[in-house]
Amino acid sequence: MTDYYAVLGVAKDATPEQVKKAYRKLARELHPDVAGNDPTAEDKFKDVSRAYDVLGNAEKRRMYDLGGDPASPGGGAGGSFGFQDIFETFFGAATGGQRGPVPRARRGQDALVRLDLDLVEATFGAHRDVPVDTAVLCPTCQGTCCRPGTSPRTCDVCGGRGQVQRVARSFLGQVMTTQPCPACHGFGTVIPEPCTECSGEGRVRARRTLPVDVPAGVDTGTRIKLTGQGEVGPAGGPAGDVYLEVRERRHEVFAREGDDLHATLPVPMTAAALGTVLMLDTLDGPREVDLRPGTQPGQVISLRGLGVGHLHGGGRGDLHVHVDVQVPMPDDEQQVELLRQLAALRGEERPEARLAASGNGVFAKLRDKLSGR
Repeated sequence: MTDYYAVLGVAKDATPEQVKKAYRKLARELHPDVAGNDPTAEDKFKDVSRAYDVLGNAEKRRMYDLGGDPASPGGGAGGSFGFQDIFETFFGAATGGQRGPVPRARRGQDALVRLDLDLVEATFGAHRDVPVDTAVLCPTCQGTCCRPGTSPRTCDVCGGRGQVQRVARSFLGQVMTTQPCPACHGFGTVIPEPCTECSGEGRVRARRTLPVDVPAGVDTGTRIKLTGQGEVGPAGGPAGDVYLEVRERRHEVFAREGDDLHATLPVPMTAAALGTVLMLDTLDGPREVDLRPGTQPGQVISLRGLGVGHLHGGGRGDLHVHVDVQVPMPDDEQQVELLRQLAALRGEERPEARLAASGNGVFAKLRDKLSGR
């Protein structure tokens, strides 16, 4: 196993600052601009960089001191660190990053558009034409950025390379750095006569109308992706995407919970006691609701398949009708007398006050809801 302490020339109890100082000293000596034509300089720099990668990291150094080599293949989580990676990390601008000219055409940005829907549209799906303000391909230059009849010209400053080199002074001494060409901004070409309609951008702003088929089952927060319908990139680059974010408007009758719908049905006490058939206006039109004799307040009647369509898969949720029994207020003495007679027949003139410890009453349901049952 390589003795990294010997490579850097430090003792095994060297502090992190001493390790760093030794590495920087050796790195200066082995830099290509300093080492000259020494054919071993690059290999030595690799060894020094690998040693610092291990000893400059507390976790890797601890592993190395225990007999492992984190820089060797399979020797630790860090793995080996290539010469090019170390060189670029340490010397930064001296490596120049990307080589060659950068493309003028770039991908356009994505767009986020809000889409307001009502409950009916979310339930059954809908077709909508959505207006979008975005960038489109310039109709005059078709993305070339040039006035018709002209074309880009190779940059005279960088010769089409997109980069220029200069000598800079640093703590390493004189270093050759590579930077984007200031004349062509790294593109390698210049536009001698920009298109007058797009000012040399290759794109213009415009309003488009996008036809959208909204699937059944969308909800507030659902995003619909329209691939390639976003803004065109500079110089006619690929278009981004459009994301439609759904916001469902609140319905005046139905409350949505997932793919199920909930509604409250007020019924007279007599209808709840005797039972009856009522017509309920649903999203699918009128539907019969069968109230059985003795229907209790808060009882739920479920109408299968009358809820919201499932977004991922067929079928629909259910419509749950919550019965709200209306207690009458007698308007005249005759109604009062009839209620007294009913109470007498049921033995309820003086009902016994008794609290229920459990059951299906309103407070029991509230308790179960609050307790998460």
